[in-house]
Amino acid sequence: MTSDHKLWFALLITEQYNRGTDSQRTLLIVTAISSDDLRSLLFTAPVLHQEYNHWKRIMSQATRPAKPVLLGQNTRKEFRERMQSGELKVCIIPVAATEQHLEHLAMDHDYRSVMHVATAAAERNSPHVIVAPSMNIGISEHHMKHIGTLSSMPGSWLGVLFDTIRSMQSAGFEHILVLNGHGGNMAPCKGIWGQFQQRLEINLQFHSYWDLLPSHIWKETMQSGDYPGHAQEFETAFAMYAFPENVDHEAMAAQTDQAPALATPETGKILVESIIDHVAQHVKEMVDGENVWEVPPFFP
Repeated sequence: MTSDHKLWFALLITEQYNRGTDSQRTLLIVTAISSDDLRSLLFTAPVLHQEYNHWKRIMSQATRPAKPVLLGQNTRKEFRERMQSGELKVCIIPVAATEQHLEHLAMDHDYRSVMHVATAAAERNSPHVIVAPSMNIGISEHHMKHIGTLSSMPGSWLGVLFDTIRSMQSAGFEHILVLNGHGGNMAPCKGIWGQFQQRLEINLQFHSYWDLLPSHIWKETMQSGDYPGHAQEFETAFAMYAFPENVDHEAMAAQTDQAPALATPETGKILVESIIDHVAQHVKEMVDGENVWEVPPFFP
C-alpha cells in the first residue's frame, strides 16, 4: 500500500468514525486493533489515537489469562492465593544468554528458544506450573570478541541464579527446574549444583532443554548430526519454525559457514514440538512427585 493510499484510507476511517454511532465506532477501533495493516493506519489518523489506546487497554484486560503461566503476569494476590491453595507445584527458571549467533540469527536466540519451550511446557501442565523471568545474560566469555555479546563472570552469574532459586523456594516451591538454553552455563552449574541442593534441601533440577530429547529423534531428523551446535542446523531450524523473523536468510547465504543452510522450518517443527513434548512430560512427573533429585549427602 503506497503512502497516498494510506493517507486516503486514514481519512476514510476518520470520516466513518466521526459519522458512526458509539457501537459502530467501537467496532471500527476493535477491528483495527486486531489487524496489523489497519492498526498501522490508525497512527496516520490522529483523531483516533486516544480511542485506540483506550480500547487497547480494555481488550488486553479482557483477554488476560485467568491463570497466567508467567510469574510476572500474576498479581501478588493471584500468586499468593495459588500458592496457598496448593495449586502451583513446580517453578521453571529459564536461563540463557544474549550473544552472537553467526551472521544470520538474532542475538536473543538462546533466551527466546528456552522461553518458548518453558512456556509451552508450563501451559501443558497448567495450572500447576509457573515460569519465572528468564536470566537473559549468561556465561559467554568465549563470544566476547563479537560486540553485542553480553557476559557475566561465573561467580556473579551463579550468585544471581541462587538468589532467584532461593526466592522461589521462599515462596513455597519444593520442586524447581532450572531450564537452560545456553551451553556456556552448563559446566558452572554442574560444578556447584550439589551445593545448591544441600543448601536448599528441595527437588532442584538443572537440564538443558535439548538434553531431554531422545537422541534417536534428532539423529533421524537432522542432516548434519550437529546437535545442539551453535547457530547451526538445529538452532537455525528452531528459529525458522518458532520465530522466523529472527533469521536473516541473505546473511546466511553470504557467510562462509554454510552448515546452517541445512535447516528447514519442517525440521524445526519436528524437533521443537518433540522437545516440548518431552520437557512437558518431565515437568508433569515433577508435578506428580515422581521425578525427584535426591539431595547429595555431605562428606562425613
